[in-house]
Amino acid sequence: MTAPFLDALIQRAGLPLVDETNIDAFLAPALGESAHALLFFSGAAAPRPESSDVAAVLPEILRAFAGRLRGAVVAPEAEAKLKGRFQIFVLPSLCVTRAGDPVGVLPKILDWSVYLEKIEAALDPKAPALTGPKGPKVEFTFSQGA
Repeated sequence: MTAPFLDALIQRAGLPLVDETNIDAFLAPALGESAHALLFFSGAAAPRPESSDVAAVLPEILRAFAGRLRGAVVAPEAEAKLKGRFQIFVLPSLCVTRAGDPVGVLPKILDWSVYLEKIEAALDPKAPALTGPKGPKVEFTFSQGA
């Protein structure tokens, strides 16, 4: 079950709804398709005012990068399982991937110029894949008092 704004986005823009069972198939480009994809993590499972704003701009982003970027909506019930894999920490977010690896995350609603700049940078073949934390940034140690 998706939110009404997601249903409208899926129907009007013809975007596929992906979850943990079919996301890898979507991310594997068909012959002639771009290796880059844009995943929409809407946060629709809990009310978020910016989700419908990002949904409104998503088709325009895909038009601006036509032929270079494919789009999909992540099913709200799959977001919790997929957030870590794609370095999503804020909802709603758009995630640019290359060959299944995240190369850029755009949280919340942004200015149009920021979308163009950040997505263009993520489409650069030299853009590094995002990686998760390598371990704790702070380590706590305890010592026994005398």
